[in-house]
Amino acid sequence: MHSRKESKRVREEFWICFGKNYPRKWLLYNTRIKDFSLKFTFTRKFAEVSIDLDSTDEIMRQYYFEKLQSLKTILKEGFLPDAAFDEVYELENRKIISRVYVSKESVNIHNKKDWPVAQEWLTEKMDALERFFLKYRDFIEQ
Repeated sequence: MHSRKESKRVREEFWICFGKNYPRKWLLYNTRIKDFSLKFTFTRKFAEVSIDLDSTDEIMRQYYFEKLQSLKTILKEGFLPDAAFDEVYELENRKIISRVYVSKESVNIHNKKDWPVAQEWLTEKMDALERFFLKYRDFIEQ
C-alpha cells in the first residue's frame, strides 16, 4: 500500500516518463468545444483514454453525447473498435459526466513493469481518438 504522498510521486513520475518517451503535443483540453475534452487516465486498476463531456448544463452534455452516438459506428469501425459509450458516468468525486472511452484492465500505475505497455497503449488509443475527433470536429460542433 502506498501513502498519498508516495502515490502522487509515482503518478508524477509516470507522466514525466510518458512525456519523455512519447514527446507529443496532445489535443486534450484544446478541442475548441466548451466542456468537451480528451483525457488520459491511469490508475492502480486500469488505463483509459476518453472523451469527457463534463458540462453542468445537462442539455448541452446530452446534445454532444447524442452527436457522438450518431458517430458510434464510424468510431468503432474506423478508430476504436472497443469504444464504450456511457451517458451517465460517475467520477470518483461523484460528479456526473458523459464519457466515450476505451479501457485496458490489469495494469497498475504503481507497477513500473506495466509502464511500457500502458504508455504504448495510451499513445495508440489517444492517437486514434484524436484522429477521429479532428476528422469529425466540425460535425460535432454544429
